[in-house]
Amino acid sequence: MKDFEARQPLKRQLDERKRPPSFGTREVWWCHVGVNVGFEVFGKGAGFTRPVLIVKKYSGATFLGIPLTTKHKEPVYRYPMHIKGEPSYALLDQVRTMDARRLNSKIEKISEIQFSLIKDAFVRTVFDL
Repeated sequence: MKDFEARQPLKRQLDERKRPPSFGTREVWWCHVGVNVGFEVFGKGAGFTRPVLIVKKYSGATFLGIPLTTKHKEPVYRYPMHIKGEPSYALLDQVRTMDARRLNSKIEKISEIQFSLIKDAFVRTVFDL
């Protein structure tokens, strides 16, 4: 059972943040994703966090992010990668625009090669090219 009410105090706190952290493309951050509806990916733990890869920085306030997971399933919409040497998967079907105030702490910046492969996989998979 999802506890939507437990998320509300943190959501208010994030919304009241005056300055989001500085961030850039190719960075992986712990991000307050929250508790979401249906099959949308959600965060875990007290902060409802999940690693997110920043694909495109729109401004200092918003970005396009791909949530990550360590759970391996059929790879139709999951792209294998490594974060800090550990297996991880980019959830290509869960890409969304996020507010930078959701960012918690930077994990690492991935290589340009790995980033390019993920972007190509996203275009091929999501747009069925």
